[in-house]
Amino acid sequence: MFGVMKEEWIKLKIGTMDVPVQIIREKRRSIRASMGKDNVIMRFPIHLPAGEEAAHRERLTNWLLKQYEKKEGLFQRYQKADYQDGDTLRVGDRQYELLLRQEDRKTSAASLRRGQILLRLNRDLDDQQASKAIRTLLSRVVGADYLPQITKRVLALNEQHFRRPIKGVKMKYNHSNWGSCSNSGNINLSTRLLFAPQEVVDYVIIHELAHLIELNHSHRFWAEVARAMPDYEKHEAWLKEFGAGCDF
Repeated sequence: MFGVMKEEWIKLKIGTMDVPVQIIREKRRSIRASMGKDNVIMRFPIHLPAGEEAAHRERLTNWLLKQYEKKEGLFQRYQKADYQDGDTLRVGDRQYELLLRQEDRKTSAASLRRGQILLRLNRDLDDQQASKAIRTLLSRVVGADYLPQITKRVLALNEQHFRRPIKGVKMKYNHSNWGSCSNSGNINLSTRLLFAPQEVVDYVIIHELAHLIELNHSHRFWAEVARAMPDYEKHEAWLKEFGAGCDF
């Protein structure tokens, strides 16, 4: 395994966006760039001459520009909100006033009361850690606030199209998928869906409900999805194009 020898953070202007880039110089022979969940990663051999590294940086930046031109939505994941005390967060048809407090505490916590979300953060967190903690806490609180409404919608769509037993509905801050369905009938949905149009949310719910009949992605499964939502493909395409921008 290559050991990281030196790390640097920069921002690149890609199209209309400022993209965070982590530059890693390590014991390696190859040069590469990849699009991570929170930032772009560029990897260089540690002893590469400065002039050569600059040329490769330009080449990799041009590669990123081409990816942006092909699919701008891929870069939405890097546009993280910089939350401040007193900000208003709008999610769907609801809005929340944010109260940020830095305290001497081991773990960060959040609570919702009368439209205000109180975020109590460990004051020792650095900027990146605090940003991640805020997004996770907001997801947890807002997801809990929306869970009764989402559960009602899951039950309604199930009754309308599938009529299969459901054990429970949960919302999680998931980036690896938009939803899942367990063998026991648990429907899990990503809180990131709360930023998507209602018809897209309905598509993900129907997708997971169809797994109550077919726990796979066979032709029979997609036939069940199409029976309940004939135009499902356009909602799936919306997620691929704009889903990266659905986040706290």
